[in-house]
Amino acid sequence: MFWLKLKAGALQLTLFIAVVIALLLTAFILLVQTHKRFSVQNDFIIETIQNTNTGINHTLDNVLRLNDTISIDLKDEDYKSLKVHREFWGVFEKVISISKIKTNTIKKVALIGAVQPEKDRLALYLQDNNKPLVLVKNTKIKGLAYLPKRGVKPGNISGEYYYGSQLIYGESKISQNLPELNIPFTAIENAISNAKAEQFLETKDSKTYKNSFFEPTRFVFSNSKINLGNLSLIGNIIVQSKIKIVVDASCVLKDVILIAPEIEVQNNVKGNFQSIASKNIVIGEQVELSYPSALVLNRKQLLEANKTDLNEDQSKIIVNSSTIIKGVIVYLDPSTSDNFKVQLELKDKATLIGEIYCNKNLELRGTVFGSVITNNFIAKQSGSIYQNHIYNGTIIANELPLEYVGLLFKNSKKGVAKWLY
Repeated sequence: MFWLKLKAGALQLTLFIAVVIALLLTAFILLVQTHKRFSVQNDFIIETIQNTNTGINHTLDNVLRLNDTISIDLKDEDYKSLKVHREFWGVFEKVISISKIKTNTIKKVALIGAVQPEKDRLALYLQDNNKPLVLVKNTKIKGLAYLPKRGVKPGNISGEYYYGSQLIYGESKISQNLPELNIPFTAIENAISNAKAEQFLETKDSKTYKNSFFEPTRFVFSNSKINLGNLSLIGNIIVQSKIKIVVDASCVLKDVILIAPEIEVQNNVKGNFQSIASKNIVIGEQVELSYPSALVLNRKQLLEANKTDLNEDQSKIIVNSSTIIKGVIVYLDPSTSDNFKVQLELKDKATLIGEIYCNKNLELRGTVFGSVITNNFIAKQSGSIYQNHIYNGTIIANELPLEYVGLLFKNSKKGVAKWLY
């Protein structure tokens, strides 16, 4: 019988190999478990994001209570929840969707407006006031046009005739009353009445102030005139003056709202903001307001505040030459009287990419890539005033980007205008 005598080192090597194998097996098991946990966690995150989108889409397809937070039934486990809050930010709806699955929370906030149809896009809706529309010089209207029963015809002002090959480059239909907007302007203008002391900002020159739309709104307020220059205001901020707001070219404004009886935007200003006034809005030359900006003059608040006859006052929105605005311009006047004054003026070489809504008189000498909805046109030439005349104005509906989302009307199909932060 033979005996094999092994050295002690061989046993140590065997034990070492066994330990290594055990460690590798343990590491493999831990890796598999970690991968499974990561996969489940990843699935939860994806589902949380999808639920957040579900909340936004639910708001687009359903009418939810304003200024209220509601829970959406996911018909799932109790550890999953979805809440949606709806309110207005200027002329747009603001919707916040918050989804939670266990420890995962995803939030999204969006500006909501009305989407445009891909075909038969509206160029003009002119209320029927028993007067025909008269086109003069190089005026051009391209797209679907709703016109008075008396239709449209070429005209002549001071020897200038209509030079187009046809009157309307698109389909024409009969108009009636103006479509009704679905925007609670009073709630927007009175938002500051519920503000708390800690929500007010004391601004200083050369400073940048940012506020997320997931946080409470911050306010810059004064009973006197506010001059905005040499500072930056970004996000969920409202600037309100009881007298007037003046915006200088040195000021950076992004996604904020300005509220005052009078608002003046000086030459060369660039930004993205909404202006809501009750008396006058004047936009200087070479101004560039990016999408989705808004100019809104609502005289209803002026009447309620002063208890006077609005017909004694003259209010206007003026957009000066070489200015580009991407968004909406709205003029609202609750008075019923008609006059020969211009309430909304788009001057030569001024361009709007979006929509105009004016329930009084519009003088259109610039260009609108989008839609014009108005009660009446006015043309002032050679010291005379011409009712329901367009002199050298342009409206082209199909030049408005398909992605554009704008003014909310009753029964509008909704879409996301912009994702906020």
